[in-house]
Amino acid sequence: MPRDNSIKSVLIIGSGPIVIGQACEFDYSGSQAARSLREEGIEVTLINSNPATIMTDNVTADNIYLLPLEKKSIRQILEKHENIDAVLPTMGGQTALNLAIDCEKAGIWEKYGVRMIGVDTGAIEITEDREQFRQKMIELNVDVCKGETATSFLHGKEIAQEIGFPLVIRPSFTLGGTGGGFVDSPENFDKALTKGLHASPTHEVLIEQSILGWKEYELELLRDSNGNVIIICSIENFDPMGVHTGDSITVAPAMTLSDTIYQRMRDLAIKMMNGIGQFAGGCNVQFSVSPTDDTIIGIEINPRVSRSSALASKATGYPIAKIAAKLAIGYNLDELKNQITGTTSAFFEPSIDYTIVKIPRWNFEKFPGADKSLGLQMKAVGEVMGIGRNFQEALQKACQSLEIKRNGLGCDGKELTNQDEILYSLANPSWDRLFHIYDAFKLGIPFKTIQKLSKIDPWFLNQIEELIAVENEIKKYTLETVPKQLLQVAKEKGYADRQIAHLFGCLESDVFEKRYNEFGIKRVYKLVDTCSAEFEAKTPYYYSSFGDENESSSSDRKKIIVLGAGPNRIGQGIEFDYSCVHGVLAAKEAGYETIMINCNPETVSTDFDIADKLYFEPVFWEHLYEIILHEKPEGVIVQLGGQTALKLAEKLERYGIKIIGTSYDALDLAEDRGRFSQLLADNDIPYPKFTTVESADEAIDKGNELGYPLLVRPSYVLGGQYMKIVINEQELERHIVEIMREIPGNKVLLDHFLDGAIEAEADAICDGENVYIIGIMQHIEPAGIHSGDSYAVLPPYNLGDFVIQQIESHTQKIAKELNTVGLINIQFAIKDDKVYIIEANPRASRTVPFICKAYQEPYVNYATKVMLGDKKVTDFDFKPVKEGYAIKVPVFSFNKFPNVNKELGPEMKSTGEAIYFIEDLMDDYFLKIYSERNLYLSK
Repeated sequence: MPRDNSIKSVLIIGSGPIVIGQACEFDYSGSQAARSLREEGIEVTLINSNPATIMTDNVTADNIYLLPLEKKSIRQILEKHENIDAVLPTMGGQTALNLAIDCEKAGIWEKYGVRMIGVDTGAIEITEDREQFRQKMIELNVDVCKGETATSFLHGKEIAQEIGFPLVIRPSFTLGGTGGGFVDSPENFDKALTKGLHASPTHEVLIEQSILGWKEYELELLRDSNGNVIIICSIENFDPMGVHTGDSITVAPAMTLSDTIYQRMRDLAIKMMNGIGQFAGGCNVQFSVSPTDDTIIGIEINPRVSRSSALASKATGYPIAKIAAKLAIGYNLDELKNQITGTTSAFFEPSIDYTIVKIPRWNFEKFPGADKSLGLQMKAVGEVMGIGRNFQEALQKACQSLEIKRNGLGCDGKELTNQDEILYSLANPSWDRLFHIYDAFKLGIPFKTIQKLSKIDPWFLNQIEELIAVENEIKKYTLETVPKQLLQVAKEKGYADRQIAHLFGCLESDVFEKRYNEFGIKRVYKLVDTCSAEFEAKTPYYYSSFGDENESSSSDRKKIIVLGAGPNRIGQGIEFDYSCVHGVLAAKEAGYETIMINCNPETVSTDFDIADKLYFEPVFWEHLYEIILHEKPEGVIVQLGGQTALKLAEKLERYGIKIIGTSYDALDLAEDRGRFSQLLADNDIPYPKFTTVESADEAIDKGNELGYPLLVRPSYVLGGQYMKIVINEQELERHIVEIMREIPGNKVLLDHFLDGAIEAEADAICDGENVYIIGIMQHIEPAGIHSGDSYAVLPPYNLGDFVIQQIESHTQKIAKELNTVGLINIQFAIKDDKVYIIEANPRASRTVPFICKAYQEPYVNYATKVMLGDKKVTDFDFKPVKEGYAIKVPVFSFNKFPNVNKELGPEMKSTGEAIYFIEDLMDDYFLKIYSERNLYLSK
């Protein structure tokens, strides 16, 4: 069936602020769907309250509404745009689906003549209501766990008695497994049942038998309205059942699945998708397989794009959201082209000749006292993906991408050697179990013990055990005597030069010199091509490996590399991806060939049609350097990718590679608290009294001189990590010792803390001579709460002219003194009408996308052209739309960590943000948050 021409205008619902369980994979799918519909000449209207996304940018849609995701907002949009024919709710996660159902029940879609496409409400009801899902699967002859839905506490107790322990509690209509859990004994049941009933908006929970330790798989499907179905990708969970799939290490394609089981699973998935409804679009189906008798059980089905479909898209290069959007408007799969080959049909199941490993990224250190064990409730804040020719290479690359100060799996001197701790970790999954499996093999713990405790498939454990054997072989040699063949094997298994250097006790650069220049063991670049090279791929999307044929040819055009931000984590989220994408688009406009390097599968920056070339690689020195040697760019942009990219600036400088925009020396000056304060002193700019210390003894002496309370801040950290306000000597000593243990050799800054001060920040663009301040924001909370956790109001709501003039003057002066070329963010504390400088960051900041959205100006585009030397600040005609006030609203995921104190301080804890517009300061919303401004302040 060809396209439905009656659909001329579509509303897409976004997913709102980033929370644990729903992250920027929906920015990726929403953006891709919007572009896909606009290609068809369809008008796209978009609602989302998240200012940090590309999705809410005018490059994506015709009409954008940064409004709260609630029925009132939908009504407002439909009143204004009477021509909207259809709503697509499958691109915005659980939030969008829930809102679409609420609107359906309230008769909103019917009233305005809007029809739902890409899914039907019946399908959502079946998949979200655990009991309906169970009954439907039984009707379809799909095995499910024995269980029943409870609608009351008493009912739940009766069901548990019938099924027996261990069992699982799964609340209906919740996100990321919220409120769910395993219960192994009657003693813990009452508490778990109460929690589950409260977590479900319908106060219903499914109580079912536990299949803890079974194998877990996912299939990604696409179906058109003719009933054609294709399987895009099979995904296998490295972790067995019992760990939420968002917290599981996953591998694509499935590694331990026999063809007969796969075919059975495939047939079941198609039967399940057909059984829940006849919608055209994407679907994710999860299965569990018994490790003893190959029984297959249907776990759940999601009739929408998901975190896994973002992963499957990046794994295969098949743009699921783009095709799903086209199917939703009536096209059939055989009428569409495969975007990667440009010649074959989209009705073609991808087959891949490489391996993908996804590892989640957690942030437990932000939540002291949090339960770090992994279970049915998702706790990860982001994820990374490694691509390799084999599982071991992909696994090592994923480990190198995590930004947790590891150089891969092992070989970095950080192994755990306490046998009891290792054995406990194997049986009780937590974020570092993968590393402890490696440590267990290294310590000589028997294979059978490791398998029995972890229940991880023996094939995966064999792969890790094999790495230990390779290391033991390498240790027999020195760098001078190591055979070329052995070094080649180590590189093919994903070992970084830094890991090999650790084994030899030499420098990383020595290993690089030996293998690259002496042995000629160099990376080659392979295409991600959807069809195992059976057809020629046209999209320049690459990963590195070691072999013969290099599929990435370097052109003669002038090129720019943009370094991505790596995995999402607290302190560095989607806002840096926003900046990277705009940096790429601006560099293209300035005539450069653009090259993106990033390892985050959830993001728009790793979409294959954003940059001229995408290298899906760890943002890790060795990988970056070899791409530079291959591509020979004019330079590298580091100031858009947050701390991840910034940390590589020193190496780039040392190797004589040009940093585009602000120089390394200026970046270092701003990070080095001591040097920076000296710059302020030289320019008569006020700052809190400070000193730098390198030991606890020194801290005690100098702390007493400065006077308490003190703000303790290490250099070169992200999201306020290890920042703390201390009020006496004992607290100071304890905190300094902790910093020195975690970040040895760090220069720690002690500031006299300005108690009760007002906090403000400014973002500006500078070309080295001219400065344009794009926005000044005033925080609602007092100084002492991290800027990422504060409500910020743009423009300021009660700073007088005298204070504003000081902020403007200091911003101009600091931007020039730092020789800033590009973006800069400066934070201020205001006390007794005097403006003090807290810190300056000469890079893109969290607030830049917020200001871009509030003032409707493409500031990152302008700043990138300034960095490239293509334009001066004075070349732009700035025309910000200034109406009322915009409030940046921090959003937290504390519900995932029920035992954690919700107090806020200098270390950031929020996972995302929303934007809220008000006309004036008498707005009820503003008055409420202003009245609560001191509520959560702590140290």
